[in-house]
Amino acid sequence: MIHFTSDQWLEWLGLYFWPLLRILALISTAPILSERSIPKRVKIGLAILITIIVAPTLPPVNVPIFSAPALWVGLQQILIGVAIGFTMQFAFAAVRMAGELIGLQMGLSFATFFDPGSRLNMPIIARIIDLLAMLLFMAFDGHLWLISMLVDTFHTLPIGGDAVNSNAFMALTRAAGLIFISGLMLALPLITLLLTVNLALGLLNRMAPQLSVFVIGFPITLTVGMLLISLLMPLIAPLLRALIQRGI
Repeated sequence: MIHFTSDQWLEWLGLYFWPLLRILALISTAPILSERSIPKRVKIGLAILITIIVAPTLPPVNVPIFSAPALWVGLQQILIGVAIGFTMQFAFAAVRMAGELIGLQMGLSFATFFDPGSRLNMPIIARIIDLLAMLLFMAFDGHLWLISMLVDTFHTLPIGGDAVNSNAFMALTRAAGLIFISGLMLALPLITLLLTVNLALGLLNRMAPQLSVFVIGFPITLTVGMLLISLLMPLIAPLLRALIQRGI
């Protein structure tokens, strides 16, 4: 009969416990995987499955689970997983921001949609572009890239190493700073054309005051905005792909 000591059990448990923390933190914050519509059992099961596949390829960690240093190691794994997930969320935040800017210029800032995932009211144009970004993320195998990048972090940021430092937080801050720039660049063509339409309506109001710009302005900007979105839709996919790859 085979017998195992308590130290052997703890060593075996640590081999799977530390990677599981990092993977669970990523799944809790990553795009699509963190959606409330996905049951928690599915998320935990996916994390355990990835852990079972990845853990045997990792070197053992000489940190007992029930010790003071284990608290810092566990916090490191959670921070790394959360940082990776938030980095990808920044790409989707830029897409949502672009949708909000477009909806504002089209006069649809009042048209909101309740998002059951975030439980927040989101402008309808932002929701449409956000759903498009999610579909493109799956079509570009972004979920596979994300898992592949997570597995690579176990070698570039090994468990028990000095993974959390000021440089890592500065990189995360720079990634967050790209939200406004990327969102503005994504919405800039539509914003420019819709501003031109609004300027033309303003000149029309000065030249023909008898025309009610408030009556004809909204249908015109809405129609022009929808036409521009349909015309620029083939160009949105490459921009979203570049934005997602930058986040990955």
